[in-house]
Amino acid sequence: MSRKMFKVLSVFLVVGLLALSMIGCGQQDKENQPDKEQGGGKDEQLQIALIPKTLNNPFFISMEEGAQAAADTLGVDLMVQAAEREIDVEKQMQIMENMITKKVDAILISPSGSKEIVPAIKKANEAGIPVLILDTKVDAEAAKAEDVTTATFIGSDNYNGGQIAAEYMIEKLNGKGQIAVIEGIAGHETSDARIGGFVDKIKEKAPDIEIAAQQTAQWERDKGYDVFQNMLTANPDIKGLFAASDLMALGAVEAIAQAGKTGEIAVIGFDATDDAKTAIQEGSMDGSVAQYASEMGRLGVEKAVELLNGQSIENYIPTKVELITKDNL
Repeated sequence: MSRKMFKVLSVFLVVGLLALSMIGCGQQDKENQPDKEQGGGKDEQLQIALIPKTLNNPFFISMEEGAQAAADTLGVDLMVQAAEREIDVEKQMQIMENMITKKVDAILISPSGSKEIVPAIKKANEAGIPVLILDTKVDAEAAKAEDVTTATFIGSDNYNGGQIAAEYMIEKLNGKGQIAVIEGIAGHETSDARIGGFVDKIKEKAPDIEIAAQQTAQWERDKGYDVFQNMLTANPDIKGLFAASDLMALGAVEAIAQAGKTGEIAVIGFDATDDAKTAIQEGSMDGSVAQYASEMGRLGVEKAVELLNGQSIENYIPTKVELITKDNL
């Protein structure tokens, strides 16, 4: 074999050995990598579930937007799911149980039923998943009876919001006349607090204002229309209406327009949604008590992350309420 050929063969041999060595190292590295499916390399991104009452209400859409903005900022995987209707308590419980099965790190929920949601929260407790309550409180007695705990409540003072609405109603009617009240779901904590604050303040400050009709419209616009149409037929002298949500108030506004009484009946809602603000601007509504759903969603995600990072959080985190009228719109 010539010296030249020997050199060529030597080069091929060295290159081949290097290639084999690299393949072996690569295979070893691959074998040493943690298997994400096996849990050795578990994705560290936090998964947080947001379960509003529905996503067919602008209020809860705003809540989702606030939560998503915070999740994007903090690098959180936000999973959002809700029932079609606010009154579908069973569906909300199913959604929560599915999130528990998925082993999310934390759950944010606005309960459709303050008592009914307690068993689902108990399952989350047993799974070690913290639950943060938004907007609507859990029934304290039901929670105590089941030894259920929640991490915090983030929301506005609905009773105070009802009182703010009553003060404005008294001003609009000069302290006298017949009014109507439209409730949300009967026995629902949010509705009860808003209506309770309103009625208590009317009785305290304006004995000459008579609540001529009071009925539920289950948080829905169509039902708000039907309910107030019937109220107005039975009580044609009604001069004011307080509805526990803007959706119901806007339904009532349609009934008022059909009766040819737009501007003759003071209408006050709750939530200060965009549609309500438009109605206030146009004069078919007089006011709405604003609470900040986006802020609730944002705080929910931020506080959940703090909790999961080992920090302590307050057991009640208030968000503000204020009256929106044409003057401050």
